[in-house]
Parts: sequence; C-alpha cells; structure tokens
Amino acid sequence: MKNFCFALFIILFQIGFSQQNLQWNGYFSYNKISDITESSNKFFAAAENSVFSKNLATNEIIETNTIDGLSGETISAIYFSETYNKTIIGYQNGLMIVLDNQTGSVLNVVDIINKSIPANIKRVNHFMEYDGILYVSCDFGIVQYNLATLNFGDTYYIGPNGLEIKVFQTTIYNDEIYAVTQLYGIKKASITNPNLIDFNQWQDFNNGYWNGIVTFNNQLIATNTNNTVHKFNGSVSEEIFPINQTGLDTRVFNNYLIITTSNQVFVYNSSLTQIAYIQSSQVSSIPLSFNCATVINEKVYIGTNENGVISAPLSNLSEFEIIMPEGPTRNNIFSIHTNSSSLWAVYGGYDISYNPYTFLNFTLTTFGISKFSENQWLNIPYEEVLEAKALTRITSNPSDESQVYISSYNNGLLKLEADIPTTLFNESNSSLKSLDLNSTNNIRIGPATFDRNGNLWVTNSRVSNGLNVLKSNGQWQAYNMSSIIGNINNSDFGRIAIDNSGTKWMATWQDGVIAFNENSNIYKKITDGADTGNLPVYDVRALAIDNRSQVWIGTTKGLRVISSTGSFNNENQITANPIIILEDGLAQELLYEQFITDIVVDGSNRKWIATADSGAFLFSSNGQQTIYHFTKDNSPLPSNVVNDIAINETTGEIFFATDKGMISLKGIATKPADDLQNVYVYPNPVRPGYIGTIKIAQLVEKANIKITDIEGNLVYETTSTGGTIEWDGTAFGKYKVASGVYMIFVSSEDGSDTTVKKVMIIR
Repeated sequence: MKNFCFALFIILFQIGFSQQNLQWNGYFSYNKISDITESSNKFFAAAENSVFSKNLATNEIIETNTIDGLSGETISAIYFSETYNKTIIGYQNGLMIVLDNQTGSVLNVVDIINKSIPANIKRVNHFMEYDGILYVSCDFGIVQYNLATLNFGDTYYIGPNGLEIKVFQTTIYNDEIYAVTQLYGIKKASITNPNLIDFNQWQDFNNGYWNGIVTFNNQLIATNTNNTVHKFNGSVSEEIFPINQTGLDTRVFNNYLIITTSNQVFVYNSSLTQIAYIQSSQVSSIPLSFNCATVINEKVYIGTNENGVISAPLSNLSEFEIIMPEGPTRNNIFSIHTNSSSLWAVYGGYDISYNPYTFLNFTLTTFGISKFSENQWLNIPYEEVLEAKALTRITSNPSDESQVYISSYNNGLLKLEADIPTTLFNESNSSLKSLDLNSTNNIRIGPATFDRNGNLWVTNSRVSNGLNVLKSNGQWQAYNMSSIIGNINNSDFGRIAIDNSGTKWMATWQDGVIAFNENSNIYKKITDGADTGNLPVYDVRALAIDNRSQVWIGTTKGLRVISSTGSFNNENQITANPIIILEDGLAQELLYEQFITDIVVDGSNRKWIATADSGAFLFSSNGQQTIYHFTKDNSPLPSNVVNDIAINETTGEIFFATDKGMISLKGIATKPADDLQNVYVYPNPVRPGYIGTIKIAQLVEKANIKITDIEGNLVYETTSTGGTIEWDGTAFGKYKVASGVYMIFVSSEDGSDTTVKKVMIIR
C-alpha cells in the first residue's frame, strides 16, 4: 500500500507541475550550507532549501531546487548512499525527499510529517546507513527507512517510559547501535534485537551531555557539550583532545575523523593524530562561520554560512577555493525590480509595522545588493553600499538603465551608476529628512518612481515632507503632506504609481491611498469607511495603475479598484469598489480578506497579485477570471509568502520573490510592439518530448494570428492582447497536430501590417 501511495504521489507531483505546460526557472541562494554528504568522487551540499553537487572528476556542478521537485522547507540533513545511488534529504518539518541519481526521479516521503506527534519535534537531524537500513535521527527518536524498498520500518521512542527525546546522531559499534540524545546521554542496544521498539531494550551507556558520535578505526568517538572529544574504553570515556567550541558536525570518511565547530575544522588520521586544523580567520578576512566539513581525495570541503563550500588541499591550507552555483546572496528577498536588461534584488527591510529595527535579529540589516544580468549574478556587498542599511526598494531610470536608485529605511536614497554605488542622498545633499533632528540617519525612504519627464518621485516616511522629487536637472523639491496625513509619526508608505496625468497615487500604512498632483497642489485621500473611500482597511500595501487607467489597490484585508484615475479631478469623494465574482453560483468578493503584498500589470493588462500567505495569482484584465493560482503545493513556489513580483516587459519573464527563494515563469507578459517587423517564434523547431507551449512574440496589440498546416488547413486562430501569444500545438485544443511545417499568418487589427512565419514541429 505504501508503494502505491508513493507512486501516486510522484504521478500527482508531475501532473501538478506540468499540466499547465509552464516553463520555470529557479534563482536560489547557495551561500548557506547546512550539511554535506560525500562519495569517492563527488560531494552533495545542502543549502537552505536546495542542493548542489560537484563531480570532482569533471568539475560539473548540478543544482537541484524546487523547480526539480524539492520542497521549499528548510533542509536539516543530507545523505548519499553509494550502494543505492540515492541522495536522501531531511527537513526541519520531518519531510524526507529521496533523489534517485540514476533516473532523476524525486520521491517525497511524508511518513514523519504524518506522525501523531507535535509538529515542532519532527526535525530530521542525521542519517546513518547500516546493512541497507537508514537510521534517521529525529527530534522525537529514531526511524528506520529501507533503502531497497523505500519503506519505513520501526520507530524507536527511547526516552524514559517511551518518551519522545531528541536524538542527534547514531552509529554502529560491535553490533550495537549507539544514540546520542539531548538530555539523556548516550543510549545503546543490540542492532540484532528484533524488539527495539520497546524502550526497555535500550540501555543507558553514558549519562553525560553529548552532541556527536561516530565509529572510527574500531573505536567509539564522541564529542560532548564541554567542547572536548572523547573515546570510550567500555563505558568509560577518555578525553583525547579539546576543540574549544561546541561540536557542530562529527563524521568519518576515507579513514579520516573530521570535527567541525563554528570557527574550526579538525582532521585526524586513523592514529588520532591531527593532520589539519583550519580556522575561519585564515580562510577570509570577512567574518565566516562553519557548519560541517569532510575530506575527499586529500582535500577538505567545508560548508559555511556565508560562502557555500570552501575547499583546499590538506597539503596546502592556504589555497582556498569557493564552490557554489551563482545566485543571490540570500533566499529571503524583500524586493525585486526589473528593467529590459537586468533583475535587481534587495533583502530588506522592515517588519509588518514598518519597523526596521525588528525586521531581523532586532537590528538594522546590513545586506548588500544583487543584480542578475546576461545570465550572471553580481553581488554587491554591504561594505560597498556607502553604509546604507535596511535596503527596501529599487527603481531604475527608464531613460538610462545604468542609473539605479535604492531606498534605505534608515540612511536615505542610494544611487548606483554602472553598478557602482556613487551617492547617498540624505539631509546633507537633498530635501530628504530624518526622524531625528540634525541627523543623517533614520531617514526612512519608501518606494520611488520616475515620471514621464525623467523626474524621480521619492516617499519619505514619518516626516512632514513625505513626498520629494529629484528633478531631471538635479534639483530637489519637497512637498508637505501634514494636511492630509492623520499622524505623521505613523506615515509609512507602500507603493507609489504615477498616472498619465501626472497624479501620484501613494499607498500608506494608516491613511489608505493618497493622491497628489503638484499642478493643482491638491491632495486627496481614499481610506476605509463607506463615505471616505470604501477600502476594507486603511493599511494599503500594493498599488498599480493598469492600461485602462484603473487603480488597483491591495490592502492587508483584500482588493479594491478605482474605476478611473480621472476621478481625481472630480469634487466628490473618490471611491474604490470590490470585484465581485461568481463562485459556485454565489457572489463572492475577489481576494476577500487576503493580505496583498504586490500588484503588477502585464502587457495584456492582466493582474499578477502576490499575497502574504496564499501564493500568487494571475487574473484576467477585469479580474473576473482566475487564470493561475500558484502555491507551494501546485508549483515550484518555495513558499506561499510572496514578497514581490516583477515582470521583464521585454522578455515576458515574471519573477516571484518569496521569503524562501525566487523563481520565475517564462510567460507571455510582454508589452505590445509598435510593428510586426521583429515577430519571432520559439522554440523552433519543436522537438520530440517538448511539453511547453509554442510562443509567438513581438506582436502588436490586437494582432490577428492564424496558424495553418502546409496545405492551408486552419489549426488555430486567436487575437493577441499583449506582445506574445501561446499555442499549445493542438488543432483548436482537440488533438496534437502532426509533425510538419506550420504557417503563421500575423496581421495588425486594421490589416495594414502583416508578416508570415514558419514553425517546424517534430513529434
């Protein structure tokens, strides 16, 4: 029955990820390594929620992440079985994933997750293989997993009276299994005892406080919480050397004993002679911390929290190499921004109440900036960003994409030119103001955007001059908002957008939406309450103006739409309304009570909406049709917490930034072209095994597309709403077309502009 369930899960998993024929990319950080496993010519490194391996013979690096079927949850342990050629990944929530390295299949094992025990004690801590059985050390005890049948066996609750206790690690020595526990010392039992599920069969071997145990050269070796390493003579322990810090990882491989602490790696030979000692300070001048280490072919490989895997020959510990796939520096991405050539990311931030001091670890964050361009990552460290902390939002100059501006929620506005931070705008060189008198810090800058004239409009939180503009001539001007803001001390800003008339629409934390036009010098407010704007709540986080001049507003309690930006010019109160849809025959409010974090309008006027806990949605232009709803359960999204969405209007790629990594969808979100001169089809040819859609790009708006076979028989017809359309390769959705050449006839709406393309399909 279990095998049937596993097979069914794989089938459902593949259907869920492929039924929509979507093409996904993953952009994950591999900086923070939680565990390493090894073979004679390869190592596998577990990052936060992704894995990469390196073949030491070919130097090939392979990444595995949620695009390939991994979970977005946090990885806590990894193990490679050379006998079965499988990699087993354990997670903090108890999930296990088995990667078959020969077939590439991915098996999700949920037995631990489904156990009727508290969720906070299901963490997988360690794997130990013996005689085809994987002994899984967990926060509740030990579980057997058969690597041949891929079935779970017995579960051992080995605490007093069968109590659930945390087990850090196990080993086999003289036909006995030893388990290091958190509070109950080392326990042991005969590995051949058929009744190990009975806690009475487990003996107390040593009542000390230990955190690691291995069998090495026919000796039992353990590390304790007093930061020393011991070997056992019977049940008596003998200290053999100090390690000065808590042991984080103790392992044996290739006749070496390797012990890792947060700043040290010790390597001992079979005689327990130290042959290598590495300190983090000798690897990097920048603070660096270790998590695990191993030795393969006389080279040490160290998993770090900051720089992936660091390697060096044992014979020369001064030649360190950093090994990891390219990616952003962190998975928890606060905000992203795209232009025609690049993707930018920053890491925040502030908490739900716009407090930058409690966003992470009760201090201002000191993260740098990441840029992805031409399939390469550039990571600009904090040391180069002019001491700008708590970076939250990004915008680039549409007239000169080499100019990028990044908002800091403490230090002002940072300007980059050609990827180099050059200027930090604060009280000394701009109209921006600090919360503190005579200070160049505590300048809380929210989102910024450019208008059609090349002026940069900047929001400045918790000060009277909440709106500022950096004009194209380099001059600054501030606008006092105290007449419209209810409480200056809580005047934090969400998104800002500018309509075709130059009116600025600003999302705020406690004042709903504020609209302002400097030509009339008029402020207007749309907030909660039937007579004051009809928002569901005054806390607005997302705002976008669509291609029909409608204002889409995302709050912490749902969605509202203002029918026209032109309502700003009316004397009446501007009112926003919900979108009402029919669901199961009943009228429902679209995204009722949802916490909306971002709204982005694509080239077809469709709405991509991010939420704080329900994933991401794509709605039709009027919101009446839900085209896609992506979650971590039906897509490669690593988390349902989607912080930001950005669309590259040139390529149509849609990026989703979550708290656990970033992915993208190669979609049809391009803006319409001006003419049909550059229409192209991809992929072309369409080869056997391809499961995605065929895309026709660089279309004008409302282009007519007709696709025929070589004999002129019509197989598909549609009208574009943006710059790209998709064809699923079927004859009007009924059956797949046969192999052959197909003609694509494209014309503008009035027929004045036409082009013809071909696509070859090979079945």
